[in-house]
Amino acid sequence: MDIHTLTESAAEMLRGMVAIPSESFHEEKVCSYISETLEARGIRHTRIKNNIIAANLCPAPSAPTLMLCAHMDTVPVCDGYDIDPYNPDREQVGEIFGCEPSEIVCGLGSNDDGGSVVSLCAAFQYYYGEKLPVNLVLVLSSEEERSGPDGMSLVWEHFSEIPGLENVRKPEWAIVGEPTEMKAATSERGLLVIDGTAEGVSGHAARGEGVNAIYIALEDIRRLREYEFSRISPRMGKVRLSVTQIDAGTAHNVIPDKCRFVVDIRPTEMYSNAEILENLREICQSSLAARNLKNRSSATRDDSPLLDSISAAGIGTFSSPTTSDWIRIGCDAVKIGPGKSERSHKKNEFITKKEISDGINGYIAILKHFFDNRKFDYGDTLEQRH
Repeated sequence: MDIHTLTESAAEMLRGMVAIPSESFHEEKVCSYISETLEARGIRHTRIKNNIIAANLCPAPSAPTLMLCAHMDTVPVCDGYDIDPYNPDREQVGEIFGCEPSEIVCGLGSNDDGGSVVSLCAAFQYYYGEKLPVNLVLVLSSEEERSGPDGMSLVWEHFSEIPGLENVRKPEWAIVGEPTEMKAATSERGLLVIDGTAEGVSGHAARGEGVNAIYIALEDIRRLREYEFSRISPRMGKVRLSVTQIDAGTAHNVIPDKCRFVVDIRPTEMYSNAEILENLREICQSSLAARNLKNRSSATRDDSPLLDSISAAGIGTFSSPTTSDWIRIGCDAVKIGPGKSERSHKKNEFITKKEISDGINGYIAILKHFFDNRKFDYGDTLEQRH
């Protein structure tokens, strides 16, 4: 199938996706729509909750596996949309974006992550009936925007139990679709959110009674702000830490006995989240509790065949400040997809048909180099290769 046909089909699929509200934890209808679309294309697949999984037609049980993945869910609609986020008026689209309406797909989820979904589906379809040196698996996940338990985490944990994958090894490599302008992120920061609680003693402000919890919190916030993580990532630089929220007090004349604050941390691969939490606890009087220790940072292995394939395809690399489903999988990966990250989670979200075409072309080129330029030892087990 030629790229023009794949692009037209992908754009039409994306318009259908945008028309269906698919906020995290409410992906049932968009999942059904995508399932019907894949079925119409002759692509066999399995649906596990609101996740779709498909494998190429000619699996080789002893061969390693490459996974293509992107997420179907969206964030809630933000304020300020000039168009209907689910059913944009075609004429209005042309006026707002200054282009032919047929050359753009706009609406909630079009850029993040619909462009990657439809482009990966097209690339998967392109190779679907081919005999490949690796098993190729497509995973379209749910709950990514809210880090839900029944999205990629569920698929990864139960991969070998999924119908149709009984003879397919758990992925050793993955291409994670996210809007990156088709540049390859070879690392991404993790996310660690910490809730701090400073405890004092309540008292009357006029009499100078009590122990002010705000002052304890402020001193800890100063320590956090000045703290330097000694290990610096060659790809991502320093760990980033910001205090983003603070809350205390019940009345102007009452010394507060509690002050709560929130710390947003973007780790690198040089520290585990648990290690960061322990380091910060040692310098703070306030109690610190992590909301989640699982959102680790990720980095492509230095000897990864994915890096060879990206280089051969003439694709540039960078380090990403945002997280993705990469944090939920336990294999070597890169993050790459059509669209721009800065459009995500904002009003008037859109992606152009050219970007979708470039995405399909880019994915196919990466896969071609990956298939053509590597010799895989089918005798190795996944554990041995790690």
